[in-house]
Amino acid sequence: MEGQEGRATDGRRPNLRAKHNYKLFQALTEARFAAILQATGDWVSNKGEWQSFGIASQQQLDREAGLFKMVLSKSFKMAHEQGMTKRQENPLFWNLRNAFIRLDAGGLGRELRYAFQTFLMRSRFPKAVNDLHMALADMRFPYEWYPATRMLQRTVHLHVGPTNSGKTYNALRALEQARTGIYAGPLRLLAHETWSRFVAKDRPCALVTGEEMRIPDNADTWFHSCTVEMTPLNAKVDVAVIDEIQMINSDDRGWAWTQAFLGVQAKEVHLCGEERVVDLIQDLCARIGDKCIVHRYKRLNPLETMPESLKNDFKKLRKGDAVVAFSRISIHQLKAGIEKATGRRCAVVYGSLPPETRASQAALFNDPNNDYDFLVASDAIGMGLNLEIKRVIFETSLKYDGRNFRSLTVPEMKQIGGRAGRFRTAAQEMSGDTTAPTPGLVTTLDEFDHEHITKGFKEEPGPISTAGIYPPPAIIERFHSYFPPRTPIGFVLARLREITRLSPHFHMCDFTVPLQIADIIKDFNLSISDRCVFLNVPINLRDDKQIGVLRRFARCVANLETGHLLDFELIDLEALDVVKPKKGKEQVDDLHRLESLHQVITMYLWLSYRYQGVFQSQTLAFRVKELVEDKISERLEQLSFTAEAQAARRLRMRRLAAQVERKEQNLLGPDEKMQFEQQEPPHAEGVGQWREEGHEEPVFAGDADDVAVAAQGPNEAVVAEEPRQAAAGAAS
Repeated sequence: MEGQEGRATDGRRPNLRAKHNYKLFQALTEARFAAILQATGDWVSNKGEWQSFGIASQQQLDREAGLFKMVLSKSFKMAHEQGMTKRQENPLFWNLRNAFIRLDAGGLGRELRYAFQTFLMRSRFPKAVNDLHMALADMRFPYEWYPATRMLQRTVHLHVGPTNSGKTYNALRALEQARTGIYAGPLRLLAHETWSRFVAKDRPCALVTGEEMRIPDNADTWFHSCTVEMTPLNAKVDVAVIDEIQMINSDDRGWAWTQAFLGVQAKEVHLCGEERVVDLIQDLCARIGDKCIVHRYKRLNPLETMPESLKNDFKKLRKGDAVVAFSRISIHQLKAGIEKATGRRCAVVYGSLPPETRASQAALFNDPNNDYDFLVASDAIGMGLNLEIKRVIFETSLKYDGRNFRSLTVPEMKQIGGRAGRFRTAAQEMSGDTTAPTPGLVTTLDEFDHEHITKGFKEEPGPISTAGIYPPPAIIERFHSYFPPRTPIGFVLARLREITRLSPHFHMCDFTVPLQIADIIKDFNLSISDRCVFLNVPINLRDDKQIGVLRRFARCVANLETGHLLDFELIDLEALDVVKPKKGKEQVDDLHRLESLHQVITMYLWLSYRYQGVFQSQTLAFRVKELVEDKISERLEQLSFTAEAQAARRLRMRRLAAQVERKEQNLLGPDEKMQFEQQEPPHAEGVGQWREEGHEEPVFAGDADDVAVAAQGPNEAVVAEEPRQAAAGAAS
């Protein structure tokens, strides 16, 4: 029971274990803050940055640091004595805990730095400026960001149903019958597949992704096939198809679906996705005055989970089976193992394969009259690739999400597993076979994962209640203009995130990557407009080489240099000349090096479309990208498979996932865990201000070896391990 607003009754006081864990977390937080102060430097050595936050002397800095420690102490006291841990009532604690659970000690450190900067600025703004901040941070009505679209009377067709139900087929048919139109999908491979479909029918079509643009020659009008982030909002068209609309709820990319849905200027908008998004889309349509028509589909053939796994026996595979893995290295190792054990051929399909190779591999698997009996694929098959799969076999039920290993969610399981079974294969259509479709089957390779997958298919995920948004560059630029010169944009973004007002229909997408990029490029003399561009650059922030190249690219733009590809000494083009190593560790290092180079070239191409006068070696960059992809494919195809190594890798994945789960259990109670996973519903008041009472598919992505070698902070294990042991002592 809760008492007065923002207060907790004795019924909410944490138990001994939670209290002890919170105290350990407090000790870690205080140690991290001391390390931040030491790393930032004293007032004399870092005068420029401290002055931008209104600090005029070392004495003032020491006083403010002491006051902030008191605020930290009060926030933790509210948590471990009064049980006040919710975002609305104790936002400082909630933000710090959220950052630590998601991103370990590094994330905690960044969140502490932004919190301290916000604390320093708490009294620097007069009321009039603070009111302007609050007005700009009012994002309750993001549909007003697209006034030209609001002038249209659109009809929204919402196609919902499970996989293999025909919903996307019907939406694309409406697009083909239009004079002009747009397809927006979640993956480059789906944009390319739709583009190929239109080109094959002699319909002019542009392919537009973040790193590639193909505009048709000798055509006045054309269709667009693009990734959802690249949806053209200034083009007036007859029909727009936005695929996988349930991703509007994503913490990372949901803003792109919201932007496309609210902003696309189409007479008819066709949305394809899951049933659980219906209420949200209907509510949004009612608010913006669009007519909404819901088309519901049923699966064209049944789907069943099998009673047992394959028990890691490749000889139990059948023709038409697809084994799903979550990294390219796993895919190629499984391919080698399956072909060795069965004597049959195995096709591979994943998102970063060159389009022509991917199409030929899919054709080999779909052809019933050759010896390509099996397929090993990434989870990209869950997004609608045309594959005639009879049975889906999960290699594992764990996935690396870019931060931690975690169990697959129920929607992910159903999206991937739902690709099993086809209503009519191409061969049946050609022969006129009208036999009733056989059910699609789902199982796992290992018995450990079978229970989790089977349980997931029996559950129904809850409805989607919010759409993700992210502040447009125009808002960030205006917001930044009300801060003193030299104020870091990272702080400006953090401040904007803190005071944003949202309606119950929207949530703010994750700022983690933009904040990290903002810190990386803060020393360069870039305009706010340029900084907003760089905030979205594709980069793997766990790779120091890529961070170094990003800085070099930012310097190039800041100094208006000529950015020829060969002028960047940090781009590791020598990796293309390395002879294939023979030793295991050297082979892994070689693959890492090639993967890093591929991502750097992708970054260069992405920037070349936004700064065409600076990054001028686009043609050469495409050629280098092809060479790197060929080299990576060559290395991957030579990988071997051993059952012992596979078992050891899975064991490491499970151990790492269990560590994350223990950390959550140590800092979150059972009820609170669900609130944390749902990120708590957004609220119109923001998360509070300082003066308020109470405020006081990559090669190795998903591979356990890659995560195991990641740098760890010296104190990370304190809360991950010690609370478990201490709590056991307290309980006894």
